[in-house]
Amino acid sequence: MSAYGAIQTRSRPDTVLPSTAWTVQSKDGATTGYVTIHHLNLAHAQAFEDLLDYLWHVFAEEVDGGLTYPQEVAPGEVYTREAFEAYFFAADVFVAIVGDGDTSQIDTVEDGREVALGLGEAKGAREWRDCVAGFYYVKPNYPGRSSHICNAGFVIPPTHRGRRYGPVLGRSYLHYAPQLGYQASVFNLVYVTNVASVRIWEALGFSKAGRIPKAGRLKSKDGEGEEYVDAWVFYKSFSN
Repeated sequence: MSAYGAIQTRSRPDTVLPSTAWTVQSKDGATTGYVTIHHLNLAHAQAFEDLLDYLWHVFAEEVDGGLTYPQEVAPGEVYTREAFEAYFFAADVFVAIVGDGDTSQIDTVEDGREVALGLGEAKGAREWRDCVAGFYYVKPNYPGRSSHICNAGFVIPPTHRGRRYGPVLGRSYLHYAPQLGYQASVFNLVYVTNVASVRIWEALGFSKAGRIPKAGRLKSKDGEGEEYVDAWVFYKSFSN
């Protein structure tokens, strides 16, 4: 539930966009690997119960960390799977799977190229924790007459951070969001302390539409208390 009440999504439950391949690049632009991106909604994801459990636990840890998302769980309580599904799977979700290690495939990968590879096939015999490079949701930021502007939330599992998967997810978002019918994107709360995210959105051409003072009461990185942190509002039109 948002400040506007329930927001109807644009996605259709029976529609799944094609899977795509994306290169992973080092800071100097060299290609170091690839991922495949797979579109899910909750109905499709329920065929992968163990994946839903894994994504839930990763997101619950992110919420508990108190540094990037505004959700908060009271002491002694847990962030439930029901809460995760209601929030993260309210519309469309995309999951990035690390390439299977066959380096001969890297040279054939082109960003956004469709691949005939299902989520289960991309995973293969691996555990989800070994191959999920990241995941994100896409949903309307506003209702009705402004529902053509979307919002997204991104998570990179701790075991896969520092491997340049964040920029890949960002590029794939700019590919998929317009296909879902959106014309622009707004990120309401990118905390200024989330330096990696700020750099990604700046590099991808997002503009800073504003800065909200003391937007988040975040946990201190040293674990000793809390502090109020400003947040950027980022915007990008998909038509330019």
